[in-house]
Amino acid sequence: MRQTTITKSVSGVGIGLHKGEPIQITLEPMEADGGIVFYRKDVELSVKAVPTNVVNTQMATVIGNSSHYISTIEHLLSAIYAYGIDNIRIVLDGAEVPVMDGSSASFCMMLDEAETRELQVRKNILIIKREVEVRDGQKYAKVYPSLSPSYSFAIEFNHPVIGRQEHHFEFSKKNFLEEIARARTFGFLKDVQMLRSRGLALGGSLDNAVVMDDKKILNPEGLRYSNEFVRHKILDAIGDLALLGAPFIGNYESFAGSHHLNHELTKEILKDPSNYEIKSSSAEMAQEFKKVFA
Repeated sequence: MRQTTITKSVSGVGIGLHKGEPIQITLEPMEADGGIVFYRKDVELSVKAVPTNVVNTQMATVIGNSSHYISTIEHLLSAIYAYGIDNIRIVLDGAEVPVMDGSSASFCMMLDEAETRELQVRKNILIIKREVEVRDGQKYAKVYPSLSPSYSFAIEFNHPVIGRQEHHFEFSKKNFLEEIARARTFGFLKDVQMLRSRGLALGGSLDNAVVMDDKKILNPEGLRYSNEFVRHKILDAIGDLALLGAPFIGNYESFAGSHHLNHELTKEILKDPSNYEIKSSSAEMAQEFKKVFA
């Protein structure tokens, strides 16, 4: 199993969730061992998608340095990870990845258009060797060893539309496209109003998020899945853990997880080399895991 990149550059335009400004995004091929690199051409900032470059996790996963940042990278990273792409350059002309429709679906369409190709270097796989967990009160996120990667997530909101939701996702590209990719980000009308008073969520609308008042969903089309909320949490987790730098073989589990907990989990995994092993994929491994990353 070899490393991959995209075959050709593709571009699109969308609105930034927080600033509400149009942003152009271009996905470009990268050479082997280049990783996932974001580039802001307006300020000439190049940032690799790794945990040490994360600067904020309050409302989204944000990477950057002391001067400039790139926000809301998780929905794009989720699609890139699901497609098994190891090397890619993301060029932006602003501080955010466009929110598109609030899910990963538009990015999947861009990756379909770009197509993927193999490079002449073996793919690295990160094997989870023992359980690693981070907690914040009752909230937690953890990984533990398994040869069949999966994500299990549970959420609980005191809201009549959400309540308690759970979803178990057996990871593969096919399952991602069917079960996870179209799940949209969500929020509450009262929180949107508060965020806008602080100059945030200016690009948020019913076109790119599921929005609720105290009793109901405001989107006229309703939900895409009956448990769309928890599925979007899995979408976020896949994108956040893509910052590990290699596809990982293990199970992820969370209750009420967040970008912050996911970031703490990636740091905790990488902190101790006995937690994981990075292997260059052999022919035997390729046969075993091809169905996962196909």
